[in-house]
Amino acid sequence: MAEKETSQPAPGIEEVQYDPTSSRYNLFERPDCDNVVLALGRDESPISCHDKPMERVTDAEMSVKPPDVEQVHLQAFGLPKAGLDICLCVIGDGPLSANEVAESLGYDRSTITRYLNTLVELGLLRRSELNREGGGVVNLYHSVDLEQMRRDTLIGFYIWAGEAPALIDDANLTKQNYLDENPNQELSDVFWESFRDDQRP
Repeated sequence: MAEKETSQPAPGIEEVQYDPTSSRYNLFERPDCDNVVLALGRDESPISCHDKPMERVTDAEMSVKPPDVEQVHLQAFGLPKAGLDICLCVIGDGPLSANEVAESLGYDRSTITRYLNTLVELGLLRRSELNREGGGVVNLYHSVDLEQMRRDTLIGFYIWAGEAPALIDDANLTKQNYLDENPNQELSDVFWESFRDDQRP
């Protein structure tokens, strides 16, 4: 019987343990067709695959670095710390103008304006115009309804997560093809940079 290999977490990385009894989420699979599904807050299989109920995953050996809120916003929405700071500032103290946000956070005005526009496009903030007494208008930024924001960001993240498996499959197939064609070579950073370039529209 072949020895079963297990992956080890990289030094300094805390391993996330998958708990199949958790009520937060569950993983289901069909081992005979390599289909894996993430389900939220369900005890039974959410769907069938090839007319058979999917089976709960009870073990997961790959080490995964735990996410934090900044990482999630960066990866799913392209929103790093500055963008998250700006969003939270408006949610907590808005409505605010771009100048008021800049004064509050100390970021450059161009950075503030860029992220405010991005946050409006993402649906995390809304923008309105205020007529000044001396003439002209100023843009004010407001928090959207928090329940609506929660729903929209959750759905947005799941759309992002739903697209990720196809990219992982493509990367694994590309890796296997490369190794088959170049059995005496290791994958280099140049290979992965080339793979990323191939994925760009």
